[in-house]
Amino acid sequence: MNNTTSNKRQSNDFFWPSYVDLMTSLFVVMLVLFVYSFKLFKDREGELKQANGELKAKAIELEQITRIRESLRRLEGRYFRYDPQNERYELKLNVQFKAGRDEIQDSYKPALLQAGQLLRERLRSLSATNQGQNVRYLVIVEGMAARYPQGDPRNQREEQATYQLSYRRALNLLNLWKQNNLNFSQDRSIELIIGGSGFYGTGRYTGRREGDNKRFLIQVIPKVGRM
Repeated sequence: MNNTTSNKRQSNDFFWPSYVDLMTSLFVVMLVLFVYSFKLFKDREGELKQANGELKAKAIELEQITRIRESLRRLEGRYFRYDPQNERYELKLNVQFKAGRDEIQDSYKPALLQAGQLLRERLRSLSATNQGQNVRYLVIVEGMAARYPQGDPRNQREEQATYQLSYRRALNLLNLWKQNNLNFSQDRSIELIIGGSGFYGTGRYTGRREGDNKRFLIQVIPKVGRM
């Protein structure tokens, strides 16, 4: 009996320290897991806050752009129209150039001057309305050129030259405006860019109306933030 009692006492003495060590280890593991989970939660919470902040900023920017687009509708009328397919405001005047020439014909100049004056007045008015909101307007004057009939070797041979030709057409409009005191570069809220798309670009006439591409486009694009 004494041996049995002694063995039980030794077993109990061995069991309880081991049990305590096991529970301590489990507690440490659970503590580590809790701390790690809490850190993940905080990191995720920070990411969600940042994402919400970005979404709010985008929502404010979208609201501004929507409001600006509504204001730009004042451009629509005699000289400008909204092109829903390309999502841009364009010049309605169908200004045509003679084949291979970049000079603006005198018959088009009065209407182009009036369109330029209207454009600057509208954009200035919008800039005053949106003052303090860091809104800019990108005005693109894009010269274009008409292709020769399909299969004509000049389409490939003169492709590079038409970029220069269409650019000069846009440049001549800018010079016409400047010569008549319509200098868009004086307005910090307006950035005017000229370019030539040659035989390419969006909004071109096709088929039988290919010859009507001897012209230029004026596009107005609102921009919220830095240009």
